[in-house]
Amino acid sequence: MSSSDDSCIAPQVKKRNQNHALSNKRLARIRHRWWYVMDNWKVGIIPLPLFVLAGALITFECVSGKLPSDIVVMVTTMAFFGFACGEFGKRLPLVGKLGAAAICATFIPSMMVHYGWLPDDVIHSTTQFYKSTNIIYLYVCCIIVGSIMSMDRTVLIQGFLRIFIPMLCGEIVGMLVGVGVGMAFGLPPFQVFFFLVLPIMAGGVGEGAIPLSMGYATLLHIQQGAALGKILPVVMLGSLTAIVLAGILNQLGRRYPQLSGEGNLLRNKQDHASPSLTADMSASLGPATLASGALLALLLYMLGMAGQRLTAIPAPVIMLFCAVMVKLVQGVSPTIEKGSIAVYQFFRSAVTYPILFAVGVSITPWQELVDAFTLQNLAIIISTVVSLVITGFFVGRKMGLYPVDVAIVSCCQSGQGGTGDVAILTAGNRMGLMPFAQIATRTGGAINVAVGLMVIAHFFS
Repeated sequence: MSSSDDSCIAPQVKKRNQNHALSNKRLARIRHRWWYVMDNWKVGIIPLPLFVLAGALITFECVSGKLPSDIVVMVTTMAFFGFACGEFGKRLPLVGKLGAAAICATFIPSMMVHYGWLPDDVIHSTTQFYKSTNIIYLYVCCIIVGSIMSMDRTVLIQGFLRIFIPMLCGEIVGMLVGVGVGMAFGLPPFQVFFFLVLPIMAGGVGEGAIPLSMGYATLLHIQQGAALGKILPVVMLGSLTAIVLAGILNQLGRRYPQLSGEGNLLRNKQDHASPSLTADMSASLGPATLASGALLALLLYMLGMAGQRLTAIPAPVIMLFCAVMVKLVQGVSPTIEKGSIAVYQFFRSAVTYPILFAVGVSITPWQELVDAFTLQNLAIIISTVVSLVITGFFVGRKMGLYPVDVAIVSCCQSGQGGTGDVAILTAGNRMGLMPFAQIATRTGGAINVAVGLMVIAHFFS
């Protein structure tokens, strides 16, 4: 080949290389823009492109026949709708910072079911999955055990011992105020206390409303369905009020940091987590560590189930005390504790809104909630919950506790069971208080139901 040919080819090769390099730069810019969208444009925690893909696939399944209720499809479906409703609530003006995300994630699905705005396949599959798997218990046990494992042992002991006084004072004041407001409307004290005030503090639906309705049916000689129809909306409205109050308390804590422990109950404790764990939490956790942490939570819940068969005490309560004992006696290694904490953090950030969506679709009747919105009921319910929470705030402050955090635990006394605790603590941004919330809901609710039914049996039946 002559030198003249080489001189002609060289510019062509150089130009081709330049074009190739320019093309690579363009592709790199497009790729980085795409990655930026994936990392920064999100609905909840879901990248926007994946959120759109999930919506398209769910729509395809519904249109093509039947939406399966298996775990793969249901996790996608619950995440899509749960984070969409939560994101909508977060972006609402004013109320977006007052717990509207948790409210919307629960009650928008209920409303959509009632008005037929949600596909029947989604309703049927979600309800079947939620009720057949009892996934709420998986969520609660991982949250409770992980949050307990993240606590300092001294804080754990002192917190459990000292939280009972604000809880008791709050219940007494709340009951007195609620009955007083009801009497001001001309309602009989018996009706106000047993059908409005007591259900608010009964511990939710399964552990509160249903046992109360069964007791009322036996002792007052009425139909259980009629009793449950009166009680259930009150439980839901009480929980809704508590969610809003938790959001307000969270904003109060941000504005006045001296009132808030950001998940701590005791003052002069800079960190809720155990010092042996925090120093190394930034290190990557292997799959075996995460699996061990999750297994610890599951086994403690199974221990609670076994205890329930022997003692009739609710399994989550037994599990809670078992987890506390494991923490106090240092029954597991720091490595397993770290795995448990990591599982807790995952469930808190990734599973909360999908769970709330399933609760809204499966067990939250919209019409009963709307029917309970009467002036008398609202005045009694709101005054009861507000007085309970305010009492917890000031009694906790007097005892040297962080008043905002104590008041958020007091909110859980009027929560809708375990699902209500999730919504309340999500609105208050205090998921680490779940062990204390379970004490307020489960133990406090069980005591209230038992004492209330004993009073009826002794004086009114």
